[in-house]
Amino acid sequence: MAAGASRRFGRPKALLSLSERPEKTGQGRTLLDCAIGQGRLLSTDVRVVCGAWYPLVRFRCRAQPSRWVPVADWELGMAASLAAGIRSLGPSVKGVFVLVADQPLLDRQALKAFGDAARCFPRQPAAADYGRHPGVPAYLPRWLWPEVLTLEGDRGAGRILALANATRLDIPGVRDDIDTPEDWQRIRKAISQTSQQARQFPG
Repeated sequence: MAAGASRRFGRPKALLSLSERPEKTGQGRTLLDCAIGQGRLLSTDVRVVCGAWYPLVRFRCRAQPSRWVPVADWELGMAASLAAGIRSLGPSVKGVFVLVADQPLLDRQALKAFGDAARCFPRQPAAADYGRHPGVPAYLPRWLWPEVLTLEGDRGAGRILALANATRLDIPGVRDDIDTPEDWQRIRKAISQTSQQARQFPG
């Protein structure tokens, strides 16, 4: 999901560069490129729900999803984006994974394990464990969709997942989301340090 206006940034948050020196590396990977890669760990069908900055986001994104899902009423909040994503799916789909575009530090192995667990139990809701409540990444089985489609405003499916007794899984990195420029500076520094360590100690 990447439909928000990113008002605190004044530009599309989904297009923030993961590189501290994008002028030396070209455009480089963006937050949305990273999120699409995360989505591919869960499914071959990766859809990007977008709104405020579409079609600029589509034009600037290097990693192309299976489908772009524009949301005409994105200003109504997260509930409208969730509904648009769900309505874009076909009748044979058993469930949907929900990711957001601003969690670039999600642990890849934990994300894969999350996807495997959902496939083993396709009727069981699942979500990342935030301690007191479930949150994104999340898996919504089809039988929960009617409830999700009743949501309004800037509300996600957290309460629905809690009431449905969703399985909660530990996914390191879920708390490292980007809401402010300060968050972004901190997380981009962490990404840079991780990349340097990978180059120094490959494998």
